[in-house]
Amino acid sequence: MEWLFGKRVTPEEMLRKNQRALNKAIRDLDRERMRMEQQEKKIIADIKKMAKEGQMDAVKIMAKDLVRTRRYEKKFMMMKANIQAVSLKIQTLRSQNAMAQAMKGVTKAMQNMNRQLNLPQIQRILQEFEKQSEMMDMKEEIMNDAIDDAMEDEGDEEESDAVVAQVLDELGLQLDDQLSGLPQASASLSVAGGKTAVAATAGGGGGAAPVSDADADLQARLDNLRRE
Repeated sequence: MEWLFGKRVTPEEMLRKNQRALNKAIRDLDRERMRMEQQEKKIIADIKKMAKEGQMDAVKIMAKDLVRTRRYEKKFMMMKANIQAVSLKIQTLRSQNAMAQAMKGVTKAMQNMNRQLNLPQIQRILQEFEKQSEMMDMKEEIMNDAIDDAMEDEGDEEESDAVVAQVLDELGLQLDDQLSGLPQASASLSVAGGKTAVAATAGGGGGAAPVSDADADLQARLDNLRRE
């Protein structure tokens, strides 16, 4: 009758109301069952008392009442079990309804997000970000070069030349160490004469004296050092 007064009952409220009614029915059945159990104990005590007194007719009547009482107790237990099953179903429906409401809310949120998500705008933002990032990298490189030029000292070039000279000196010492192990050439051997000797050795003609293999090897190494 709520709709007559302009009040609409939601499914959640209806399920909750039915759940309360079922719980109340279960409590009532429990109280009635406990009352019948007490009555059963009283009937059993009366049967024992009548049997001791020899009143068998009363004993038979009370025995029928005992059977009837126990039958009612069994029915009450079955009714309670059925009501509990229905209560469990209602609880399941409430859970499913809550899950449906939650999914409904999530669906609305996703719809709102999809409506607000403008893919072309995001693409333009990403392109602009990439462009600005490249410009920033270029400006950073230019500023680094300018800072290096501004902070470069005139003494750096002289120090660099000194380092290069030191390296060349060390290489010269190493070359001298390598040449010290070679056979010594004759004292009259000169650069021009060395070239003539190498040419004579290669040509195999003319009146020049043949140059030994050790002298030719030494002269070839000296020529290589000059070219380097």
